[in-house]
Amino acid sequence: MENRKGARKIDEIPSAVLEVLNRGQLPTVNLVEWLAIDQRQLLQAVLPISYHTPLLEQIESSKSQSALALIKLIGTQLYQITDEVERHRLSTFLQEHPADIPRCWAAIMVGQSDASLAEKLQQILPFAKDNHFGVREIAWIAIREDILSRPEEAFKLLLPWTTDANEYVRRFASESTRPKGVWCRQFSFIQEEPTLALPLLENLQADSSKYVQDSVANWLNDLSKSQPQLVKDVCSQWTLNHPQSKATAYIVRRALRSFK
Repeated sequence: MENRKGARKIDEIPSAVLEVLNRGQLPTVNLVEWLAIDQRQLLQAVLPISYHTPLLEQIESSKSQSALALIKLIGTQLYQITDEVERHRLSTFLQEHPADIPRCWAAIMVGQSDASLAEKLQQILPFAKDNHFGVREIAWIAIREDILSRPEEAFKLLLPWTTDANEYVRRFASESTRPKGVWCRQFSFIQEEPTLALPLLENLQADSSKYVQDSVANWLNDLSKSQPQLVKDVCSQWTLNHPQSKATAYIVRRALRSFK
């Protein structure tokens, strides 16, 4: 069961697998499983009983029952109904949990604090480096609003992340600042003042990781909707900088795909 490939559709997930996933005994292996998790069952299996009623009541009254909406709701509520000592204990427990969705809740808790952006980035780093795709996505979503509200500070703080040895950290710097992004509010500041953010991408223009390359290409493709000529100019310069780089060629091709 641990080495399964994962179903292509939710209704194709074996009942035995879904049962174990909902008990928090295995991580999901693809987006289909991630979306299929019943977080009501999961929270009752993972969390102490004192949390069950307040969380289930909030879920029942929630307008959206999507996987992302429930992750945000549960993480937010866990932060709000705990004091500082209990919150630290709970977040540590969740961060170390073998199932991925509980780690996603813990990432959301980071975003709810009133810590500085620099502190939040350090706290979110373990989630940004997580070995599970879902946790890594929730990591940048968790502090996206903080980045939106303090963009210039965020660009400076994230710049060293673009040269980190870990590809997941480099990708976080790009993905968390995408002009449009997925499952999140648009970054209007970047669309209006893109030159302030472009230094973040300079260190990634020939990145060896396809995971990073895709994010950088998507970043530029997002920007091409509002700043088409600038994106063309950046891609031309990068091609001149790295004429033999397959990585750069791939990024440029993907970045300019909307012009075809």
